[in-house]
Amino acid sequence: MMDAYRMCAPCLFGLEGLAADELRRLGLKDVAAENGRVLFSGNAADVARANINLRTAERVLLIVGQCPADTFDKLFEGVKAMPWERFIPIDGQFPVTGYSLNSALHSIPDCQRIIKKAAADRLAAKYRTQWLKESGEKYQIRFSIMKDSAMLTLDTSGTGLHKRGYRPAGNAAPLRETLAAAMVTLARYRGRGRVCDPFCGSGTIPIEAALAAKNRAPGIFRHFAAEKWISLPGGIWKDAVTEAKDREFSGDYDIWGGDVDPACTEIARENAKRAGVSDAVRFETADARHFERDAGGTIISNPPYGERVMEVRDAEELYRRFGAQAKRLEDWKMYILSSHPEFEKHFGMKAAKKRKLYNGMIKCDLYMYMK
Repeated sequence: MMDAYRMCAPCLFGLEGLAADELRRLGLKDVAAENGRVLFSGNAADVARANINLRTAERVLLIVGQCPADTFDKLFEGVKAMPWERFIPIDGQFPVTGYSLNSALHSIPDCQRIIKKAAADRLAAKYRTQWLKESGEKYQIRFSIMKDSAMLTLDTSGTGLHKRGYRPAGNAAPLRETLAAAMVTLARYRGRGRVCDPFCGSGTIPIEAALAAKNRAPGIFRHFAAEKWISLPGGIWKDAVTEAKDREFSGDYDIWGGDVDPACTEIARENAKRAGVSDAVRFETADARHFERDAGGTIISNPPYGERVMEVRDAEELYRRFGAQAKRLEDWKMYILSSHPEFEKHFGMKAAKKRKLYNGMIKCDLYMYMK
């Protein structure tokens, strides 16, 4: 019988419900969405399953404990009482990082020092040593202090889950993979019908659409920090990959990405190859201002915001030109992400629905059109 754990999956603001739905579909228990994260329960095998399968979460964290944190003394004693030896071996490295919001303890360096000392005191006492070498594998401690309450976790993912491994190179303003996956999910695309991204950049949205169509786990080709932890059974990772591969689909898919920059489309093709979906998606050098298609399909796209790639006025003109083309389409749904507060005005159409999302730290809206 594997040990049971309480876990936390941080995510971009606005994606909590989607991440919670993913966890429920994986059969995980006690799923509870909070601001910027989803809590859930599972065993050691579920640590691997969550890391490999989650599309919209940023990490999988093991919750070691929670404690009051309105004073440094309470934080120290609370952290020292937590069972760090359950996870961290005598030679384990345990650096500390985290954040504090709306709390009395707002100095992050001071919190790091207190937590590090408390965990070290606990481990030294349990291992009956005065010196912890920290020469072994890394067990990253992450803390979050909110409203004077601290949650202490260990990061099982290492590199964030949005780093699928297929995009070592990107264009000037890459869209985070987890947000692209969320857009595909919100568009309810599961492999049927046509999907187009006229502003594909490095190909993230079409690639995430292809992964969803194939039901391919996004983390199937990458590695995770906890694979090297002796506190977790080694076989869980291979088992999770095998399980994920058994759930994959095959078929013919119509997924297209276009970009006016030939360098971007070439990068997108290479990224699709690395993701193993080059058979399901095609990329072309094409100008969105001349986008034309016959009836039926879905546009999922993230046009330039005018903040990092091009000037605001250039972006507004691009919205107008693309909007004029979009008006001519028949039976096309559109899901367009933009941070421009007057996107609808320049695009020339009012969205049927809007959903607030974040691309990194940039607040955006997903404009949904059901033509």
